[in-house]
This record gives sequence, C-alpha cells and structure tokens, in this order.
Amino acid sequence: MIGLVVNPVAGVGGPAGLAGSDGAAVQARAAEHGSVPRAGGRAVQALAIIARAHPGVRILTAAGAMGAAAVAEAGLEPVVVFTPVGDPTSPEDTAAAVAAVAAAGATLVLVAGGDGTLRDAVRGLASPTGRPAVLGIPAGVKMYSPVFAVSPVAAGSLAADWIGPDPVPTAEREVLDVDEAALRRARVEPVLYGTLRVPQRLGRTQARKAPTPATEEAAVASAARAAVAVMRPGVRYLLGPGGTTARIAAELGVAKTPLGVDVVLDGAVIAAAADERRLLDEVAAGPAQAVVTVIGGQGFLLGRGNQQLSARVIRAMGSDPLLVVAPEQKLVDLAGRPLLVDTGDAELDAALAGHVRVITGAAATAFYAVSAPETTPV
Repeated sequence: MIGLVVNPVAGVGGPAGLAGSDGAAVQARAAEHGSVPRAGGRAVQALAIIARAHPGVRILTAAGAMGAAAVAEAGLEPVVVFTPVGDPTSPEDTAAAVAAVAAAGATLVLVAGGDGTLRDAVRGLASPTGRPAVLGIPAGVKMYSPVFAVSPVAAGSLAADWIGPDPVPTAEREVLDVDEAALRRARVEPVLYGTLRVPQRLGRTQARKAPTPATEEAAVASAARAAVAVMRPGVRYLLGPGGTTARIAAELGVAKTPLGVDVVLDGAVIAAAADERRLLDEVAAGPAQAVVTVIGGQGFLLGRGNQQLSARVIRAMGSDPLLVVAPEQKLVDLAGRPLLVDTGDAELDAALAGHVRVITGAAATAFYAVSAPETTPV
C-alpha cells in the first residue's frame, strides 16, 4: 500500500524569505508576511495522479492536515493510522506518523515537506528491518537531499508506477539538512542524518545539490562580470540566492544578503532580503528581471531555495522575466539534463519551458533547454 504524511507547515517560510519553516516563531513571522503553507496542496497534486491511474485505492495516512484531508480532496480513501495531539503539529508528530504508516503496512511512504521533514522521517524509520521506500513530495524551502521527486506530479507518477505490475527500482539516498539559524547567517553546512530507500526513475527523482568547487571561482567571476555588463539602467534586478549572484553583487559594489532576494536599481540596493509581497511592489514600480543561477547537480532555476520569486512575481515581470547566469561547467555537469522550473504554477512552468539564454562568461552564452518537471502525467 501507499502511505502519505504531510508536514502542514512545510514551505511557509519560503515566500517570506526566511530560509526555512522550522519553529513556531518562524512560522508566526511567515504568517505576518502573508505566507501560507503549500504542502497540502502539493500532496493533492501528487495524489491526483495516483487517483487517475488507480481510482479507489486506499491510502494509509495521518489525520487531518497531516494527510487525510489531502487524500480525501484527491478523491481517494484515507485510512487514518495516526492522529496528532497538538496543533500545530511538531517534528515528533511527523516522525511518529511515518512510523505508524510504515507499521500499518505501507511499502512506499510519500512525505510532503522539505529536508527537515525528511529528516524527521528518518527518525521515524530508525529500525532498518522491513523499512518501506520513501519519496519526498517537494514542498519545503530547503531541498538539498536526493530523496525528492522533481515535482508533485513526478511523485504521483512514481507512486502510480509503484502500485502497478512492474517493479520500480530503488536506491539508498542521503537525507541532508542544515541548521536554519546558521543558514540565516550564511553558513551552508549540510549534515548527513541518514539514508532512505528511494524509488528511482530518470527525470523524476532529483539529484543532490552540488557545491561550486573552489577551482571554478574564476569562471564564476567571469560570468558575473558578463551579467553586470548587460544590466540596463532603470531596470530593477532581483538578485536571487547563490554564490554566482553574490559575485554579481560584488561586481556591482553592493552588499548581498546571502540567502535572500535583493532588489538592485542603477547600482544601488533598494530592497534587501525582500519577501514576495515587497518584490511584487517593486516589480509594479517599473521594469524588472530576476537574476538566477543554476543549482549545481540539480539544475533548478526556480522552486528550490528562492520561493520569494514566486509564480506571481515571475508573471508580473512579463515575457522576459529571467536573467540566467552560471559558469559553463555547471551546464556541462548536467550531462544534457534540462534546467528545471518548479514554481507551483503548472501553466507558468510550461510557459517558461523551452530554451533560455545562460550567460556563462565574458562574451560567452549558451542556449540551454528548460523543462517543467512533470507538470502533466506521463
């Protein structure tokens, strides 16, 4: 059977620019910024694919927002095997729910959240004996671990295949997480918390985030200088997170918040660590473009760590919303795999798909394929 556990608050810190969603204080701050959780909705997207392929299937899950509500909304039958005590739910609830779903006989557990949620899943499956396979439905802010599907639809497609007659291969994959307080101080130090057995399908399961090697520093600097050279006066540039965008800020001579989105106009920062609401205000005030880079190893442009650049913000920037900058080696390392966009808006992701110009160095550009990672079932 398939199991489902949803972290109801996963991803709430993303649009607010809070580098994560852990802790009641962070969740309260996110609510003040107008952010809302998205894990339940993304779980419904995955479950809808299962429902289409296997109508009437029963899903082992937790009560209410931890799973049963999403199962029912997708038109499937929830079998509740765990009920949380408090509201909001805690990491302990996530671990206990995963353990309960596994004990009830799930052979594949879908877990909607981010790295922190999958870290809780590892704790819930402390005993390696008879462990089910686990697949993350990407719904958090931080997703360094190679245990997630590339999109909710991809997660649903993999789960539908799992129920089908042909076996789906699995592999042990690392669960990584970083301390969110350290993240907000720009210390990105992923720690290994364990492994999970993860279903594998080419193009459906994401890779581990790869750091930029020190040997590429010169290439990053060259790409950054080339990006600055094409920036136009009067345009607001929304500098997303990443080492390459930090180098662009350095070339501009401005300070960059390490994990935030900063708005630069005519060589000056006019909004630092802006949340989605502030970005919408800035885009409304004049022409704007988001400056994004490629997540090494994964290929994501949008939807991983830069959720402030939401679908609403991207749409508001018009027909040419992205200035993509990356050293050429990051494209080479993808070995032909496309760049990915996962804004949560299937129509927008499809519109962004095709090819994008990537500034890779001085007088050097590449036109590289962009894909919306399984926004429709295959």
